[in-house]
Formats: sequence, structure tokens, C-alpha cells
Amino acid sequence: MTTHDLPIGRRIARLRARRRMTQQMLADRLGKSKSWVDKVERGVRALDRFTVIQDLAAVLRVDPVALLGRDALPSQAARAAVHGVDGVRAALARYDTALNGSQVRAAPPVGELGRRVRHAWLTYQHADYPQLLRILPELLGDAQHAHAHTSGGGDGDGAAELLVQAYRITSSVLVKLGEGDLGWLAADRAMSVAIGDPLLVAAATVPLGQALRALDRPRPALSVTIAAAHRTAPKVWRDGPPRDLALRGTLLIQAALAAAGFGDERSARELLDQAARIADEIGEGHDRHWTSFGPTAVELARVSAAVELGAGGEAVVLHEKVVGAGDWRRLPAEHRAAYLLDATGAYLRVGDPLAAGRALVDADRTAPAEVRLRPVARTLLTDLTRHGPVPADVARLATALGVG
Repeated sequence: MTTHDLPIGRRIARLRARRRMTQQMLADRLGKSKSWVDKVERGVRALDRFTVIQDLAAVLRVDPVALLGRDALPSQAARAAVHGVDGVRAALARYDTALNGSQVRAAPPVGELGRRVRHAWLTYQHADYPQLLRILPELLGDAQHAHAHTSGGGDGDGAAELLVQAYRITSSVLVKLGEGDLGWLAADRAMSVAIGDPLLVAAATVPLGQALRALDRPRPALSVTIAAAHRTAPKVWRDGPPRDLALRGTLLIQAALAAAGFGDERSARELLDQAARIADEIGEGHDRHWTSFGPTAVELARVSAAVELGAGGEAVVLHEKVVGAGDWRRLPAEHRAAYLLDATGAYLRVGDPLAAGRALVDADRTAPAEVRLRPVARTLLTDLTRHGPVPADVARLATALGVG
């Protein structure tokens, strides 16, 4: 097998050895942990950011294509998404509201803005990321103006919540597309707006934890999500579970995934058990904060945590159980397709490329943008095609993405 035929992690390990570098030496030069390097080389952690691949290539003194493989080049759809990200980046770089106040132009009515934010959330849940990237720049600008216009007024709280939601959506889609740094910026903006309102802070912490994990900072992610979860803990239940309890459950899931990110299996399981108890209390369908939290979401998180911890066999068993349940199909398309990428990784880890291919194709059928626009999906597909001949549907997908 030539270097080009190897999975990307093994290519990195081989190139590192040729440079007479230890894992610790490579980690130090990248500003990462040795554990991160080890997971990348073993294929446990996918490289989902091209900037990280560029950094690796620079340290290893090779062209990035030598790591990706000459056929793993961005597809036309992915290149189009880059232009959409540039528009969002430009919107985040504007400070006209902060510098000129609310007099730049008339702010939209909060009710109208609320309908647009809801539409953006639904667009995200349907995984129509190109459309979402097109509408976000104007939505962010209008939400900022509405917040500036109503600050100190009676309707300020409503505008603040809508601005936090706009930043949350922005951060979430940016993280998916491999723009972790920009996603972190959007989440940080949401936190700044939310200060003083514990529930808004908790809502803003969800994408913040996601962005920190995407940037390989699981320990800070655990710290912030746990702190926010504790702040939302109700002291006494009088008339049933509080309506915002789903937000606490979501934060516990994020904390569990962060713990799994640095190998703390015990904490990950305990946090997921806490989230499961909340999910059992409130059931499915309590989604005021657009979290998709419920018993099914907790079980999906157990699979994702097992993959992160390297327990591929356990992940596969849990996966096959959860997708057989009826509530699985009720989750948003984005949630299901993103989860199926984790399932693909689990099957690859246990040496079952056929099942991995089925999961990846199912993800593409569920929400094509999850596979065709996300760097992590391209990495999985590249590794899958290097296992040898693949079924026709996987081959067609690889051809469509320019992988193979």
C-alpha cells in the first residue's frame, strides 16, 4: 500500500516518523495535545478543518494535498459554501451599530424579526446551509439594530433573545462547515449580549461549547457548559418540570461530549445519565430553545461519546438500538444526518466499511449538505474509499464529491 492509499491519520504518522518527530514534538509545534495527535493518527478524531490540515502540512514540510490525497479536493458545492461563509465573516466584522448607535437605519419590528429568526432556525434544521448562509448577514445586521434600538426600553429583552438566537444559528453552521474560530466569535458575541439573563446565557453557552470542542479545547468546553447547566438547575418543581429544563439537559449533553473529548469516560457517562433523567421527566417535543432535546437525543449522544472515547463496538451496538426506535425519525434532518456521520466513524473503527458506507449514504439522503459541505464527512468518505472497492451508491457519492 502506497502512502497515497493510506487513511489520512496513517499518512500523518508516516510523515511524522520520516521527520524523526515524536507525537509530543508534533503536538508542541501545532499547539495541540499529544492525545489529539494520537487520536488523529489512529483515525479516532477526524480532521474537519482545512486550516488545521494546512498547519500540519507546514510542520511536516509537505503540500496539504499530500495529506488529503490528490483526489480529495473541494467540490463545487463546497467552494460555493466558502463564498457564503465569507459573507457571514464580513457581517461579523461590521461594527456600524456599535460605532453609530441605533440611528444608522430604522430597526425592523421585533415581531417581524422573530419570524425571520424562526425561519433561519427551520432552515438550519433542514440543513439548507447555502440558503442559511445567504440570509444570515442581513439577519445579523437587523438583529443588532433591533437590539441597539430597544436597549433600555420595554421590548429590549425580546430583541436581546432574538440577537442571541441569530448568533447561535451563525455559530452552529460555521462550526459544521469547519470554521471553528469564526463560530467561536459568534458564540462569544451571543454570550456578551446574554449577560444578566441566566437563561440567555445558558442558551448562548450551547454553541460556545460546540465551538470550543471543534477547536480541540474540550476542557474549557466542559467548564463553561457545566457552569451554565448548574445555573439553570431549578430549586423546586411546583407545577411539573420547568419549561426550560430541556436547555439544562442540552448543556449536560454538551458537557458529556466535552468530557469524552479528553478521555474522561466516567464523567461523560455520569453527565449523560443526568441528562437522561431530565429527558425521562419531560419527554420529547419540548424545544422552546431549538435544542431537539429529549430521550432520543440523549441516546444519540451516548453513541457520539462512545465514538469519541474510541469505544467503536459499544457505539455500534447503541446505534443499532436507537435507530430502530420510532422517535428517531422525528428529529430534525440536520440532527439525524450529523449523528449518522458519527455512526459512520463507529463502523469504520470496528472494521465494517459496508455498514459505514450505508450510514454515510443514509446521511446524504437525509440531509445532503451534511455530507457534501462538511469537511468531516469528506474525511470519512476518503477513508472509506481507501478500504477497497465500495458499493455503487458510495462510489456515486464519492464521484459527486470528487473523492476516490
